[in-house]
Amino acid sequence: MAMMLVSFDANTQGHSYDRLIDALEGFGAYWHCLDSTWLVETRMSISQVRDSLWLHMNPADELLVVDVTGAPASWVGFTRECGDWLRDNLHRP
Repeated sequence: MAMMLVSFDANTQGHSYDRLIDALEGFGAYWHCLDSTWLVETRMSISQVRDSLWLHMNPADELLVVDVTGAPASWVGFTRECGDWLRDNLHRP
């Protein structure tokens, strides 16, 4: 399983992003403690993740997907729950 960082700007006023949120939550294991930034665990490639999410967005929006599997990470200021999730899911051997 890969860990993908997904970040987006929803630039289309009046558009409902409920389907996008459902798609992000549909990956199963996910972290969402920053407004428009998610970590999702998936077997999909970065292009597949991008394409599956872009279906729920508009041309004026922006979307970034980065594979962060095994990448070093550091954080500060999150709730215990958010920090524990990061520790448990990003720092796997």
